[in-house]
Amino acid sequence: MDQQMTRAEQNLLLLQSFISSGEKLYVWSYDAEGRFIATSCPERERAVLDQGFGILGGMEKLLQYAGERDNARPRIIGSPIGMQWALSYESERSRRLIFVIGPVFYTAPTERQLRLALRPYTHSRENAAWSVELFRLLPELPVMSYAVFTRYVLMVHNTLTGQQLGLDALDDGDSWRGRGRESSGPVPQRDRDKIYLAERAMLQMVRNGDINYQNIFQNVVSGSPGVPVQGQDPLRQAKTSIIVFTSLVCRAAMEGGLSPDVAYSLGDSYIQSVEDCRDSGELSSLAYTMYHDFVYRVHHLRTNPNYSHAIQKCCDYIELSLDRKIRTAELAALVGYTEYYLTEKFKKETGQSVSSYIRYAKVERAKVLLESTELSVREIAEQLAFNTVNYFIQSFRETTGYTPAQYRKKFR
Repeated sequence: MDQQMTRAEQNLLLLQSFISSGEKLYVWSYDAEGRFIATSCPERERAVLDQGFGILGGMEKLLQYAGERDNARPRIIGSPIGMQWALSYESERSRRLIFVIGPVFYTAPTERQLRLALRPYTHSRENAAWSVELFRLLPELPVMSYAVFTRYVLMVHNTLTGQQLGLDALDDGDSWRGRGRESSGPVPQRDRDKIYLAERAMLQMVRNGDINYQNIFQNVVSGSPGVPVQGQDPLRQAKTSIIVFTSLVCRAAMEGGLSPDVAYSLGDSYIQSVEDCRDSGELSSLAYTMYHDFVYRVHHLRTNPNYSHAIQKCCDYIELSLDRKIRTAELAALVGYTEYYLTEKFKKETGQSVSSYIRYAKVERAKVLLESTELSVREIAEQLAFNTVNYFIQSFRETTGYTPAQYRKKFR
């Protein structure tokens, strides 16, 4: 064990040196029986994340991976709360050491999202205490895009094994956010009204080509357990959920202006990819990629061809920053203009002042939240960084002709 620990610690130091100092990504090593050996994770987070790896099913998947002697690829695994890891072995000849990369979230979770997703896992006193510690660590939890994470995973795996694998070699071995559940834990209660409202918001974002979709997407994925068709094959159930999801997104994209020829061809391609999946874990990244693809196609379709590159860049930046105050100075710095020049150019191309455009974009997002969530008017105003609730109500009325309360009652 001492020799094993020395080798593991040496590898950890080498692997950690490849990871950018600006990224929070940890590497762990276990033996083939699942016994912890070493990690690069700081002491203050180590126990909570290691315990979470076991509670959320990671250790079970590690042991399964360790026993698959014919598997020569790194594997991404995850959990219904959106926490992701990757597994790799030490070498082709020796699999006595398994390395775990992670955990990461692809998008930053909110405490509310975590509480909802963790409900099935907090039935015991020990797990409930662990969830409290996880919430305490929420600001410290690593967040990294899928693309960046997979690059690091392959870098770690290739270093350990001497292979030169590409992205096509990744084995996504987890479930579609808990759809096609393989565990015997409790099945989340379906709140159909909330699921319907959240899914309607998600589809509306496809119609609008709204590239700031991450929170809505995460809420739907966390809140809906998928198509409730029970059977002997969890993989088949997961595929059914993604096929239904793809069909809904495809039609929403057509309603947003995407041509039927493009939309149907694209949808058919993704559905075929779903059917080709050999493991339910591939579905998580496939569903995200499909949704992202349709949203951006509609977004580009709806982009005003008369806007210059700089002004379109400002518009996209505004759309991605609706949850905070956006100042003309930062937009000017973004495109390398003076504030005065940007103000004049923006007004000339869009027909609106910068402040009016920002206010309109925030009201459009408020409409989605009023239609699809239980958030109060005050909470929506705060989420969209309006100075006061009264200013939010005034801006909303001037733009739509309704107060937020009237709009919610009429259109929901």
